[in-house]
Amino acid sequence: MTILYILLAIFVFGILIFIHELGHFLAARACGVTVHEFAIGMGPKLVWYQSKKSGTVYSLRMFPFGGFVSMLGEGDEEASEGAALAVGEGSLAAKPAWQRLIVNAAGAAMNLLFGFLVMGILTLTTPLASTTVLGFYETEQTSSADQGLMEDDKILSVNGKRVHIGEQLVYEIMHDGDEPVELVVERDGERHELTVQFPTMEESGQTFGDPDFYVYGQTKTVGSFFSHAFFKCVYVVDMIWESIFDLFTGRYGMEAVSGPVGTGNVIAEATRTGGLYALANITVIISINLGIFNLLPLPALDGGHILLNLVEIVTRKKVPQKISAIVDAVGLLLLLLLMVVVTFKDIFMLF
Repeated sequence: MTILYILLAIFVFGILIFIHELGHFLAARACGVTVHEFAIGMGPKLVWYQSKKSGTVYSLRMFPFGGFVSMLGEGDEEASEGAALAVGEGSLAAKPAWQRLIVNAAGAAMNLLFGFLVMGILTLTTPLASTTVLGFYETEQTSSADQGLMEDDKILSVNGKRVHIGEQLVYEIMHDGDEPVELVVERDGERHELTVQFPTMEESGQTFGDPDFYVYGQTKTVGSFFSHAFFKCVYVVDMIWESIFDLFTGRYGMEAVSGPVGTGNVIAEATRTGGLYALANITVIISINLGIFNLLPLPALDGGHILLNLVEIVTRKKVPQKISAIVDAVGLLLLLLLMVVVTFKDIFMLF
């Protein structure tokens, strides 16, 4: 990566971190929580400003990865709604569980919202929205055509999963196509069920289905725009969720996991080959990925805190602070260890 691409990757990370922390900040302020600091980056402060009205410090720190919103009452032991005066009227710990849940979930929600918004803009600027109606290349004899698929077939589902746009269709075949897939197609107004073994391809030690057809485009209308934008967001969320599931179940190994270095390399390569459109598209995927990953119910992640909030709401009993602090510390240590391992792996893969 050149210096320009490194700076571009840092800029993208900075934007996504800012959006994430802005969600926490806005939710905290809306719930009346006192915010000590809104920081982008980690390490020593480079520049900062303190609001005379709220007292909040807004800072940019040396290392451009990560950020935080420091709030009054974070980690206050045994604080409750009735203990507001003991820890301060603006204490997060003194707020009811449902408000703390909103504050914890707001960062991931902002990343998802940002990703969906940019996805809509990209869809609006795309000349044609793709369908699930098939065409075949005249110069090639395709395996799927030999197994019953025909020109102008509209694929409705792959292995029981409904598909609405071309991106969804291609992804599902790539994901499941290492084995025969069950297709439901619409042909001349009638539905047909087919079992098709698509060609396969190897990538990063994994076997994927290789669609041997193309899909038709459609004229963009108001209806097709909103439909395509919605289902493209659904497809990206589904793709990320299945990738995380496949990682935990062992389908993908550590080579499929990327940290800041590896992700920065992906950003650089996408921008180099596809320009601003590819950069925006990969930013959408990273933003939605960040939102979904942070919602996982794991210690030290927002999702872990949300889980504790939900337990408190259901049981009406607060999880002891000592227990949650220990769980968070262990979770954070494991995440940092994973980050170190992945970063070294990413650096090694660059050479």
